[in-house]
Amino acid sequence: MASPQVPAELLGKPIVTAEQIAQRVPQLAEEIAADHAGGDLRFVTVLRGGVFFLADLCRAIDTTLALDFMAVSSYASGAAGGVRITKDLDDSIEGASVVVVEDIIDTGLTLNYILKVLRARQPASLSVCTLLDKDVRRIVDLPISYRGFEVPDKFLVGYGLDYRGCYRNLPYVAALKDESLR
Repeated sequence: MASPQVPAELLGKPIVTAEQIAQRVPQLAEEIAADHAGGDLRFVTVLRGGVFFLADLCRAIDTTLALDFMAVSSYASGAAGGVRITKDLDDSIEGASVVVVEDIIDTGLTLNYILKVLRARQPASLSVCTLLDKDVRRIVDLPISYRGFEVPDKFLVGYGLDYRGCYRNLPYVAALKDESLR
């Protein structure tokens, strides 16, 4: 079944340009590499949106690392909602330096759940790297070690972020002009 298409004219101007992303990603990679030199570094991302940032971050980092993936599904369960893991990690993270790589952090509820699950698996360290931080919507306090950009409270698409499966492939991040599309 095809995803419904949203006309390009509904996209606003880029909030984070491709050039800004291309400049910031290597800086984040350098910080992570310096902080985790010589360790068993593992990047974990949540499918699907995080893959774009993860790929660029991996290409920019100058250290050996392993990758793993999770997928989660949100479901309604009271006011805060709930999260369920639909695809778990393939490898153990016990004793590893784990960096959760996120495309965007919004309320923080999903990431908070993921961090709780990962902490129970006894990594040597657990940190968070996000390209986009929408902290104005944060409900839970999260330890974000590496932050690309703070973004406004708008519905964003591009660079992995989608609207009904569309726009992930944009090389920049933009807001939808029509907030009613949420």
